[in-house]
Amino acid sequence: MRVLMFGWEFPPHIAGGLGTASYGLTRGLASHRDIEVIFVVPKAYGDEDQSMVRLIGANTVPVAFKKVQYKYFRKPVAKIEVFSRLVPYTDPDEFWKMTRGEVADTDVLISTNKHGKVDFTGSYGATLMEEIHKYSVVAQVIASEQKFDIIHAHDWLAYPAGMAAKAVSGKPLVIHVHATDFDRSGGNVNPVVYAMEKEGMDAADKIITVSNLTRDIVINRYNIDPGKVETVYNAVEPLHHSEFDIPGRSYDDKIVTFLGRITMQKGPEYFIEAARMVLSRMHNVRFVMAGSGDMMERMMRHAAALKITDRFHFTGFLRGNDVFTMLRMSDVYVMPSVSEPFGISPLEAMQSNVPVIISKQSGVAEVLTHAVKVDFWDIEAMADAIYGILTYPALSRMFIMNGKEEVDELKWEKAAGHVKSIYSEVLQQTR
Repeated sequence: MRVLMFGWEFPPHIAGGLGTASYGLTRGLASHRDIEVIFVVPKAYGDEDQSMVRLIGANTVPVAFKKVQYKYFRKPVAKIEVFSRLVPYTDPDEFWKMTRGEVADTDVLISTNKHGKVDFTGSYGATLMEEIHKYSVVAQVIASEQKFDIIHAHDWLAYPAGMAAKAVSGKPLVIHVHATDFDRSGGNVNPVVYAMEKEGMDAADKIITVSNLTRDIVINRYNIDPGKVETVYNAVEPLHHSEFDIPGRSYDDKIVTFLGRITMQKGPEYFIEAARMVLSRMHNVRFVMAGSGDMMERMMRHAAALKITDRFHFTGFLRGNDVFTMLRMSDVYVMPSVSEPFGISPLEAMQSNVPVIISKQSGVAEVLTHAVKVDFWDIEAMADAIYGILTYPALSRMFIMNGKEEVDELKWEKAAGHVKSIYSEVLQQTR
């Protein structure tokens, strides 16, 4: 079975959990000898690990004057004409008209460089919508030139590419919901993003969600048939030896860590309030907020207003081994997310022998037993849990020992086996 998979990130160039989960699942699928994955990203850098996957960067695909037949479109288009000027993305209707291939008498236009290829930043900047559109156009070319059995698109950024590939090839589409805009926005959804998510869900032959929490959102907020949606929990990559080689501690203070994007979804303000309450009871503790995001400056001002900055530290964004260095230095890891579809970082903390406190509003709470679970808004319960783990060594040792055993059973190979069974089911139903 050959899978054409569309994502937005691939290690070592990742910005968060989406890239980590996509890579882990791909590695898990590679362990099945009868599955081959062609993984497509907008921008390939050339230093990605391709030992277990064939990686295609949309930026490396020549698209000038490609002849592509769109037999599933309302009006067949003979070719994509590529000129030097970009037709700008103007509004949602025009965007979807292009990505669905419902074109007028003009050809679909995107800009190319001198090599006849499309340039991508591969980031999440101001041109994101434009890049999603360009990605879907190049996906049509890729799908017309590759042989595959099924399409798998990760998260809303790749749904248009997956739909375009389905339209060109007629092959079934599986979409993987790692988050929805209800999670990212706290309920104040962007109508354009919601429309993209809804369109992808409607077009998909099967929808995979990372937790039952997310499955319920897909069913109830997007009006999707429950029989079409199946949960496959994320897992965690085994640690390499180098990730354990952390120098011994040369300090006496306890370390409590928040590691993630500093955005509304992750609940950073609740972590700061809990830190204030803990520091009112004990002083030999330091709090670390590791990450970056749109709320970072605001959180710095918040910590300063509470007069705890002598015990509160901001590291900025961490990647690679720096993440595990921070975790191995920690005595407690806290994830106070307001709405977390899953949450891989608590698993990484448990691997690193760190007790974890997670919000009940997280998908990972569905699979973990040996973690403290609190409501994200209950800063008193969060502070009590931090204080208890720091104060009672036996409690900490219990969470470390049982948590490590529990997380070691959460393997990507198992998640991949579940996904493989979904592929087989979809292929059987669509024959």
